[in-house]
Amino acid sequence: MFSERECERYKRQILLFGDEGQERLKNAHIFIAGAGGLGSPVSLYLAVAGVGTITIVDMDRVDQTNLNRQILHFDRDIGRKKTASAKEKLQAINPDIMIYAIDVKIDEMNAADLIGEADGIVDAMDNYPARYLLNEVAIAKEIPLFHGGIRGFYGQATTIIPGTTPCLKCIFPKPPPKEVFPVIGVTPGIIGVVQANEVIKFLLGRGELLAGRLLIWDGMQAHAEEICVERNPACDACGGMVENTTARKKK
Repeated sequence: MFSERECERYKRQILLFGDEGQERLKNAHIFIAGAGGLGSPVSLYLAVAGVGTITIVDMDRVDQTNLNRQILHFDRDIGRKKTASAKEKLQAINPDIMIYAIDVKIDEMNAADLIGEADGIVDAMDNYPARYLLNEVAIAKEIPLFHGGIRGFYGQATTIIPGTTPCLKCIFPKPPPKEVFPVIGVTPGIIGVVQANEVIKFLLGRGELLAGRLLIWDGMQAHAEEICVERNPACDACGGMVENTTARKKK
């Protein structure tokens, strides 16, 4: 059931997918790893769409160098924990949803427990060891992983459905060199919105996901292309999974 305020808030999107679709969003729980450049637009758009429970995890504090792209955080937030800043903004933009902001480093000991019974995992990280860990948990729990990555004016996104699509290790078997990479704020904005769109489609069970497809964004040319990707039967992360013929949709 929706309150009068919720009915008014979601009126324009209920025209798209009805009360049943909005109920699916309200009943969903999405885990977002990272409250930075990608985590900011993803969490904001999932919050305004009415995803009922959002868990966002980060261990950093807001730094002035973050402010060109991490739009959840303002100048007044410099020095604050990103989780506190994120929860304040997300709860303010939609007080009718639950926000769990957890100030901790995601590691092998806590990742599965942090993700819990979430319906999906958003990869909004900036390092591949953490991404590979999220990939492993997604495989173990058989829930989707919504990957996004950025560098400069360039970005990428894909949706990983364990047992159906290639996993992150299939696509990127080796991590790129660790570095402090350049980035312009619009790039995580674009890729983060793509990730949020994928989450919403998955929760609604509508549309065609970026499953088996890696979207490549070139901001310098304002051009997007897709690369078809396939499972690696010898993948050390997902090679032992029995392949499904259809993508799992939220029930």
